[in-house]
Order: sequence, then C-alpha cells, then structure tokens
Amino acid sequence: LATTFNRLHRQTNEGGSIEEEFRQVYIADRTVTAGTAFLGLTFECSRCHDHKYDPIAQKDFYSLAAYFADIDEHGLYSHFTRATPTPALALFSPEETAKDQRLIAEIKAREKTRDEWILQHRNPTTIADTSPPKPTWEFPLDGSEPGIAGQSTKFNGDDASSFALNLPHPTEPDKTIQRQFGRETPLSFSLWVYPDHHAPRVIVAHQSVAAEDAAFRGLQLVLDNGKPQFSLIHFWPGDAIRVEATEAIGVQTWTHLAVTYDGSSRASGIRLYVDGLPTELQTVRDQLTRDFRYRSEWGDSNAGSVQFSLGARFRDVGFRDGKIDDLKLFDYELATRDLMNLFLASAPEIPEQRRQMLLAKASTHWEAPLLRGEETYDRLTEELESKRKEQNDWISSVRTVMTMAPAIVPRPTHILERGAYDAPRARVEPHPPERVSGSWKRPDSESKPDRLELAQWIVSDRNPLTSRVAVNRWWSVFFSRGIVASLEDFGSQGAVPTHPELLDWLASDFVSSGWDVKRFCKQVVLSATYGQSSVPRDPSWESIDPDNKLLFHGPRHRLSAEQVRDAALAVSGLLVPKVGGPSVMPYQPPGVWEEAGTGKSYSQAKGEGLYRRSMYTFWRRTAPPPSMLAFDATSRETCTARRETTTTPLQALVLLNDPQYIEAARNAAQIVLLSEKNSDASGPTPETLSKRFESLSMRILSRRLAPAESKILEQTYQEQLDYFLANPQAVQEFLGVGDLKIDPQSDATDLASTAVVAGMLLCFDDFIMKR
Repeated sequence: LATTFNRLHRQTNEGGSIEEEFRQVYIADRTVTAGTAFLGLTFECSRCHDHKYDPIAQKDFYSLAAYFADIDEHGLYSHFTRATPTPALALFSPEETAKDQRLIAEIKAREKTRDEWILQHRNPTTIADTSPPKPTWEFPLDGSEPGIAGQSTKFNGDDASSFALNLPHPTEPDKTIQRQFGRETPLSFSLWVYPDHHAPRVIVAHQSVAAEDAAFRGLQLVLDNGKPQFSLIHFWPGDAIRVEATEAIGVQTWTHLAVTYDGSSRASGIRLYVDGLPTELQTVRDQLTRDFRYRSEWGDSNAGSVQFSLGARFRDVGFRDGKIDDLKLFDYELATRDLMNLFLASAPEIPEQRRQMLLAKASTHWEAPLLRGEETYDRLTEELESKRKEQNDWISSVRTVMTMAPAIVPRPTHILERGAYDAPRARVEPHPPERVSGSWKRPDSESKPDRLELAQWIVSDRNPLTSRVAVNRWWSVFFSRGIVASLEDFGSQGAVPTHPELLDWLASDFVSSGWDVKRFCKQVVLSATYGQSSVPRDPSWESIDPDNKLLFHGPRHRLSAEQVRDAALAVSGLLVPKVGGPSVMPYQPPGVWEEAGTGKSYSQAKGEGLYRRSMYTFWRRTAPPPSMLAFDATSRETCTARRETTTTPLQALVLLNDPQYIEAARNAAQIVLLSEKNSDASGPTPETLSKRFESLSMRILSRRLAPAESKILEQTYQEQLDYFLANPQAVQEFLGVGDLKIDPQSDATDLASTAVVAGMLLCFDDFIMKR
C-alpha cells in the first residue's frame, strides 16, 4: 500500500499522446520526487545532460530511475472509465477479506463438484451429429462485396458495424434487454475474415468503447501481424487475460475464426479456432480479477449499452480493406464439434475426403460443453455461474488503490539522450547515485535489484542525506525556515546550513531514536529555542538578522493555506475532527472547474463535508481551490518541498468574502451571543459589547484587546448595526451565506453586526500568523 506514493503523479489521457513518451514522464516524476523527498537533491537537470556544477550525473539519474521503471503500467490512462489504473490493490476490510475468501472457496468447491461429475460421465463422443448449433444472435453481414456465403461487408479502417445483443425481456414481452458479456459469462462467437494485408494489432471484433482511451476495457479479437489474439480486459495491462495464436492466418483468403470462453477468469478457459480446429496458443496475460463490462460503479461511460462491433474502434487500428462475413454469437461455450460443424456448414465446397479428415480430427477433442443438455450438467453449470456472478458483482464494489508491481516482462532502463523517450542509449542497472552512495555495494549481488534494496540504502548509515533532510524539513515546520534554507536542495548550489553541528546532531539523534518523528517534534517544541518570545529582546537585532537565521527570537510566520482555513473552522466551533474517509468538496466559487476545461462540474459537499480539515479537500490539480491558492498553496502537480510566502490583497478578500470564513465568523459570533446572559431586550449595553468583543478576541486571537482596538470594534459594530437596521434585506442576505443555519433564538440584526466584527478579527495578523 505504501507504494501508492509513487503513483500519485500527473497522468494523461489526451488523445494522440504517445504511450512510451508519457511512461518516461511518469518515471522521471517518480525519480525527481524520490530525490527531493528522501535525498534533498535536485534531479531535473540530470535527466537531460551532465553539468559540471551538478553532483548528479545523467547516469545517476537513470540508475535511480531504473528502480521506478520496471512497473506493469501503461503510459496513457483512461478517459471513458474512472476505474483504478493498474497495478492496483483491493482495500479489503477484515469483513470484506473474509467474504472474498468465502466466495472464492465456494467457487472452487463448485468447480470441483462439476469437474468430478464430468470426469465420471466422460465418454468417447464422436462428431456424428453434424448439425451446427443454433446461435443466440446471428448477423449475415450482407454488404456489397462477395462473401463466403452470398455478400460480405468490407471495412475501410474507420467505420464499424455495431450490433445490440438483445434478448426478450423476462417479464415484458413487448420489450428487450441488451446482453453484455462479462467476466463470469461463458461465450462463443465465430466469423469469416478476409484480411487484405497484415499489420500490427488490427481490430476485428470487440465489445468496448475505445482502446487506450478506455484502458482497453472489454473483449477484443485482433490480428497482430496476422496472428489471432483474443483479450478480456478490465484495465490494461495489470488486470487482463490475453492469448495469442502461434501462427498467422493467410492474407487475401477467407478464414473461419472462432473464440470460446468458459467464464472462469482464466486464460486456460479461452480457445481460439481456425477453420474449425483449435489452434495452439501462447498466454500473454493471465490476471483478470474484475469485470470487463462497463459499469456505473466505476464511473464508466456507456455503462450497460456497449454494443458488439466489427472492423474499427475509436482511436485504434481498423480492419482496413478487409472483409467480414457471417457473424454468429452464443451466450454459452461451444465444443470443438460445434465449431467444426459451423465451419463445414458455411465453408465453400470441401472435398469429401478432406471433410471426413476434418471430422476425424474434431472427434479427437472431447470437451465438457458436449454434455450441454444433460440435466445434471446444466444444473451444476448454472450453480457455478451464479456463484461466479455473485463474486464478480461483489468485488466490483470493493475500493482499490494504485500501487507498484513489477512488469511481467522486465523493462530495461536506458540513458535517454537529452531526456527524449525515443533516443535510448546505454543500458543502466538500478543503483543509488554514486556521488552519494560512495563505496556502497549491493548486499546481494545475485538477486535482482528492487525498490526494497533502494529503501534499505536510503535508511542505512551509508546514506548521509536522508536523516538530515528529514530533520531539516521538520525543523522548518516549526521555525518556518530550515537549518538549510533550501529544503529541496542539499547540493552544491543549495543554501549553506546556519548551524551545521546542530543539523548533524539532530540527524544522528533522530536515527538513534528509530526515526521517531513524534519524539523529534516533542524535542523541538520543548526546547528553550522554540520557547522564546517571537518579539526580540533587543529590537536592534532585527536589523542585523532580519530573517532570524540565528534564532535570536521565537518563530514568527504566517500559517499555511490549510492551517488558515482549519484555524478559522476551529475557532468558530465548526471543525469536524473526524479522521479518515474520502475527500470532500467544501465551498468554491462557481465555474472554476468548467473554465479550466476539465469537463467536470464541481459538486459541493453538504453537512460535515463542508467543515472537515483541509487535508481532506478534493484537489483537482488543473483547478485547485482558489481560496488556498491565494495563501500560496501549490497546485500539487509536482513535488514541492518548500512553499514561498506572499502577502497580497487577495488574502484579505478571501478572509472577508469566502463563504467558509463568513460562516466561521458568523458561528463564532453566535456562540458568544448565546453565552450572554440577561441580555437587554433593547439591545446590548456598552458593558455587554465590551465583554462580547473580549470573548471574541480570546476565541479568535487568543489574547485580550487593546483599548484602541476595542474602540474600533465598537464603532464598526455600531456602523453595521445602523446599516442592517436600515436594510433588513441585507441582514437576510448576509446570514444566508453558506449552508449553515443560524440559531432561531438569535437576534438576526445583532448577530449580523457581531459577525462582521468577528470577520474583522479573522483578518488580524494575530490570527493568520504564528507568534
């Protein structure tokens, strides 16, 4: 699960993008992130070239990248489904784990029961019955071209013939339902093909929406340089079955192709037939754990309405100048006898001697589907399919998360000239940067280098950087500045440490404590240095050391964007301290997502989702929350070790006008008002107002008001009170901001006026600054 960190980079599904190009972009992102997060080094320049001032050579970059390159992933991600890109891990709860194990055990038990019955009733059935099976759906494809039987359809590579596989409605005779083949459903189909020429990955038949744009979700029959290849795919490449014939079919000649699948989710359950006989297959992929249907649970486009198509697919290689004839589909698995009968029934005139030879060959293949029609076999098969469907439907609802997993076929890593994906040069093996690792040797030279080895080196005493980078980053959290100011760069071009001996001691102590972050934080906040006042003892020191590099006074800096929002929710009593759960969508100006061209609309949360900690805020990197951007939050498109701090008028406008802060001010005011006792019906007295503002100040600023401040707040309150009394509609508009309802016992005009004062306090430096 921890490897998910390495997959949280930007991903693209833009049409026309090159898969390998973006796979290299992802690898580079992981490498740079690892260098920043764990080594405090800048790796960006070394991706393209060596530099005399850069301690990291280009070879070092790609040696480190090799740890993150051998991943079973595709470089382009899906537009038509929001299912988790593979490699993925199911996040089972203990109860879900038990249920999954139970369902799998029940499926295996039913498979065993059926197999034992089949073994007992196996007999040397021949192909004496030469009548072809009746298809569930049949499409003759009578086009304008001569076909195997009458006319056929010719394809230009862009057009597709699509068919809805309709069945009678079980309860309404005048209606139909559209059948969707799925992971648990046995199926068979046959067709005649006439390829004009061979080409890579030519789509012949499929039940899908698109190729890369849909992660290849669905079933597909392609000709890969003439070799028939059949796939069942949930998300390519990590969750799929693919088998491929070892020999190519002929060009400019008619060939009968057929596919059968037994619903087992295993490659062994697929057979390909060429001219009525099973062809030898090699397994390319054999890992199908989820449905290949398009389902609403995964946010799939066209869920429930995907048709069976021939000849072309959206942004894929079509069956150009090829012809297809006589498509037959079955919602059950056929046997070799059945496929031979289909072939012979529609094939051109075959000499009797060859016909008998083919019948004899087919008769040597005995398969379980020959028992179809036997009462016990049909019952056991139905029970097995029912349990498979139950497991398939249930697993579709289980959450998954992206992880790292090694590629089935190892992917070598090369130095890329100028970082170009299509310019590989010398091959490199996984290894930490030589300038940092020094004389470090792999602990097991015989084993394959992996990320575990890298992790062990990162925390070893042979690595001088990680412990220093870690304590320096935590130090900056408390003091707003690291001992090394350039948190992201401990290299030769980074800042010189202000207290090098302190940094060394903290790093050594941190490692000795077992990398105990909580202990380190406690150590810092209980130190005399941190406990100093933020006000210098000698004002003249500020001119000598304006950035407080020498720590002559306590920390003094503005809160981060997330901390400002969380502080406002906390002082107003609105913060929901719930831990964990999905991301939420608090207040955001309308149209932000739409104007960013995301194609999505922002769905604002309700209830507690508006008031959860900012770390749970849903973050769309192409359109981040504007209120947080105003306080210098980053877009999170790339790893950022250090945020710049700015002061702009936009920040005050956010605090005064954002619904989140208006609600916070209003609720803080309401809490104080409801705590007042014996309020005068004619309005608050000066003494009451003084106590009210003092309570607000203690709640929001954690200090008492100066006399001058109290006077300003009282004047502001009176001005707002007069305004609201003269404009009753303005009271309702102001109190109606946001979803939070006011207490009916509160005086609306008094509450609105007090809320304005509370909003002023939220703009004080004392609130947004740490002192």
